[in-house]
Amino acid sequence: MIRALAMSLVAFAALSASAEPSTLKFLSAGAAQALVRSTAGKAGITVEGSFGAVGAMKERVQAGEQSDIVILRRDQIDDLAAKKLVVPGTVDLGIVPTSIGVRASDPSPSVTDEASLRAALLAADAIYIPDPAKATAGIHFMKVLDKLGIREQVAARIRPFPDGATAMHAMVEASGHPIGCTQATEIRATPGMKVVADLPKGFDLVTVYSGAVSANASDRAAASKFLAGLADRL
Repeated sequence: MIRALAMSLVAFAALSASAEPSTLKFLSAGAAQALVRSTAGKAGITVEGSFGAVGAMKERVQAGEQSDIVILRRDQIDDLAAKKLVVPGTVDLGIVPTSIGVRASDPSPSVTDEASLRAALLAADAIYIPDPAKATAGIHFMKVLDKLGIREQVAARIRPFPDGATAMHAMVEASGHPIGCTQATEIRATPGMKVVADLPKGFDLVTVYSGAVSANASDRAAASKFLAGLADRL
């Protein structure tokens, strides 16, 4: 059974409720940010580090930046493990879909198939996305535009940001009739935003996010316990 990242992380809160407070530094996909912070808070764990586009986070791990836990796409974690930059013992945390979002006060457009998705994107006067070069959702969205045959038509309306969370927060403050595309967790975690729907079949993308203890972790025991708590409930 596929279990969402949200379910896995929330389950960990019960395991660690009695643990002594500790600090863990993350280099993580932005899709995991809100869930990690809320769950870690309930468990008495202080979260430090960065959450953002997976490409950028992986580059920082490869550059030797210190962290305790790395959360990225499964293929990226596997690559880091092969380079001995994370400790063997990858934990799959869950699957997150790439979705369309709008502001909570705006009507939800239909995006159920190719025609309606194309129409919704063409009707928007601004399209908010994460980094189209380093973020999973941003890279995929540009491929969606190509498949729809509208990249040139909407190019001037695209509003790229370093990560999905930043893009969604900016969209909340925007005027006009914007639309956004990023990981569903980032849309749901942004006050003032709502998920319209996952990208329709043929344009969809689900991403497996995994965690591993960093090879240069300052607290391997605490990091391992965090990840073990998640693994036990998968």
